Amino acid sequence: MTSVQTAPAPTKRPVRQLLAASVGNAVEWYDWYAYTFLATYIAAEIFPPGAGSSLVPLLSTFAVFAVGFFMRPVGGLLMGAVADRHGRRTALTVTILLMGGSSLLVGLTPSYATAGLAAPAVLVLARLLQGLSVGGEFAASTTFLVESAAPGRRGLFSSFQYVSTTAGQLLASGVATLLVDTLAPDAMHGWGWRVPFLLGAVLALTGFWIRRGAQETRSDSGRQAPRPGLLEALRRHPRESLLICGITAGGTLAYYTWTSYLPTYAELNAGVDTSDALLAGTLSLAFFGLLQPLGGLLSDRVGRRPLLLAFGLGFALLAVPLLHALRDSFAVLLLVQCAGMVLLTGFTSISAAVNAEIFPPWVRAAGIGFPYSLTVALFGGTAPYVGTLFKDLGRSGLFPWYVSVVCLLSTLVYLRLPETARTDLER
Repeated sequence: MTSVQTAPAPTKRPVRQLLAASVGNAVEWYDWYAYTFLATYIAAEIFPPGAGSSLVPLLSTFAVFAVGFFMRPVGGLLMGAVADRHGRRTALTVTILLMGGSSLLVGLTPSYATAGLAAPAVLVLARLLQGLSVGGEFAASTTFLVESAAPGRRGLFSSFQYVSTTAGQLLASGVATLLVDTLAPDAMHGWGWRVPFLLGAVLALTGFWIRRGAQETRSDSGRQAPRPGLLEALRRHPRESLLICGITAGGTLAYYTWTSYLPTYAELNAGVDTSDALLAGTLSLAFFGLLQPLGGLLSDRVGRRPLLLAFGLGFALLAVPLLHALRDSFAVLLLVQCAGMVLLTGFTSISAAVNAEIFPPWVRAAGIGFPYSLTVALFGGTAPYVGTLFKDLGRSGLFPWYVSVVCLLSTLVYLRLPETARTDLER
């Protein structure tokens, strides 16, 4: 665990730094989630109909989504290494250009009727690039945000990681909903589904321009240090790498359960109407985004460990009763989602700061990027699959216990973490 070292003067343009990280991160996640919201349209255009099953194209679309998810650890490692070797700003400009290019590629993917098997091949390539970009984005933007903060403000700056992620998710949902509500079905299937991805490419150029003017956060001594090897962080800091996994496992499982899977879970297990589930999910996401700066500010005052423990113990004790409380009621679903969002903020608002405070600066981005993205892929990315699997096995009641146990295991890690909120960040 890194400790006290006098930090250089903080950036003179904190608002520009926050904007550079947040706008780019929002664009990254807008593109990532747009694919999910438009999966049914992509399936119909890009994949051949399955013999005897109308679900085959949709399943193929989600399989490509999974491919992108498991590219994220590779992106965390590669783009983290770029950030450590060539600077945080360089990595941030590379990741947003990758995402813009991959979004453009999705938008221009030919239909199966036009190009045959080349169509799904192009889509797979685009999702590989998106996964690489999203994995690298967290590694680079985490270090950039936290290193940009003035003393006593690292928690606040850290919180904008999930403020911008939530903004991107809400924007993707809003654009997709607007198109579906305004375009005729034929137009939506023919060209409408491509519009959000083409828009994403334009937004990426805007984010690129903003990031080009950002201030580099790596110190002069960091620039003069020997360039670390690709696996330097894993080789020299195995304990810290495992620590990132332990910190993240419960948080990412709870995050993807409450922000992505809960509407589907409520439909499958409590009979909640689809439109009610989606509306509750959207409202709770907006509430969640507003909570993040409050959590970051609180951690700067009382420390990181109290918030992490509140999150971990809260979910360990309340995940089961909260999920079992769901019934065919919009109000109950919204209350359950918002209650979970309050607890979840104890993790999300400060995870960037906690991760950055673990590693020394010369391997910070890669040290965070790979174990974090790998843990997200293993626990967060599989949450909907595990929940659906339990339902198919007739044991849907086990999923809340799964969430509870994983959060309890992460809580044991939090108990052993030293408090780092008031130490200077090594740079």
